[in-house]
Amino acid sequence: MNRKTFLAMSTAILLSMGVAQAQDPVKIGIVVELSGAGAPAGTNWRDGIKIAVDEINADGGILGRLVETAEYDTQTDPQTSRALVQKAIDEGAYAIWGTIYSGSTLVNMLVAQQNEIPQFVGSESPAIVDKGNPFVFRTSSGAQKGVPALTSYFKDTLGARKVGIAWVNNEFGKGGHDVFAAEMAKVGIEVVADVSSEQAQTDYAADVARLKDSGADAVFVYMNQEESARFLIEARKQGLAMPLVGEVTLTEAKVIELAGGAAEGAIAHVGLTATATQVEGIAQFAAKFEQTFNRRPTHDAIKGYVGAWATKYVTEMVGEFNGAAFAEKMKNLCLDVAEHPRMLLDTCWDDRGEMSRPSFMVQVKDGAPVVIGTLPAN
Repeated sequence: MNRKTFLAMSTAILLSMGVAQAQDPVKIGIVVELSGAGAPAGTNWRDGIKIAVDEINADGGILGRLVETAEYDTQTDPQTSRALVQKAIDEGAYAIWGTIYSGSTLVNMLVAQQNEIPQFVGSESPAIVDKGNPFVFRTSSGAQKGVPALTSYFKDTLGARKVGIAWVNNEFGKGGHDVFAAEMAKVGIEVVADVSSEQAQTDYAADVARLKDSGADAVFVYMNQEESARFLIEARKQGLAMPLVGEVTLTEAKVIELAGGAAEGAIAHVGLTATATQVEGIAQFAAKFEQTFNRRPTHDAIKGYVGAWATKYVTEMVGEFNGAAFAEKMKNLCLDVAEHPRMLLDTCWDDRGEMSRPSFMVQVKDGAPVVIGTLPAN
């Protein structure tokens, strides 16, 4: 074999290896609550991502590489979630999608940060963005942005002078509680009953009785799905007459399914809802999700979906799979629907990973959440 032939063959081999490498899938870890208390949220998050990944791959993947996901079940345990984020990274994940429970995210996000891995989370505790982690990004507004949207509703729409707070004593619940209490103090509304409960609590008789006797004009309910349903059932049983108003979970499909008629009339401010069918992108996603999984998507499904699409959009803006460059690009970034339709709504992040976009007020009517108002981004 002469030198010219050898060089030609070597070049052909190297080119073929380069093509093969370019076509290797990009790996992304879905680290989320697929069992335990967070399973209703986590399974919807994962399934929303599945819809997105199918669409992304049909659109050519990310920078010409198809997306390959691996699922890691945290079992709703913070320390397990930390170990699984590390495992996903060790197995070659370019990005992490999850977790949802704030207590888990606060534990595991440092692992992603140390490895410069972008992480989209469904968590809402204010503490997450307060940590100054440049690699964590929300898929919905945190409690410090979402809860204040309810202030005018309690003050002006309900005319409340006294309120009660019913909240779950975990990182998620504490974040919402603290923001709401501070907001009420700002506008001179007195908190006359402050009732905390534990995650997975089953008996709410004493909690509801205390709220009923408090003289509150309305109650702010801030719990996870199963706890919200149990609370609503007990509230109906005891004839709690004042409006029950929450944030995010109170009017979720899973809560309505578990609470049945007890959920009727519940009101919530939500960042995302599949019932906002006046938004074309949300209507299309909801129809596709229901056709695929034979159930309506929750807000967690939409959050997973937009997190996946944001990963594609921003990576392609950067032009390479580079976590540090991705994080830098995300600072004060806005993705408008006109150019990035799969974001569903115009969406911005600040320099801490906090999200801002339009949101909705919904109320359960005839067994389903119905949009009763739209709020601008704050």
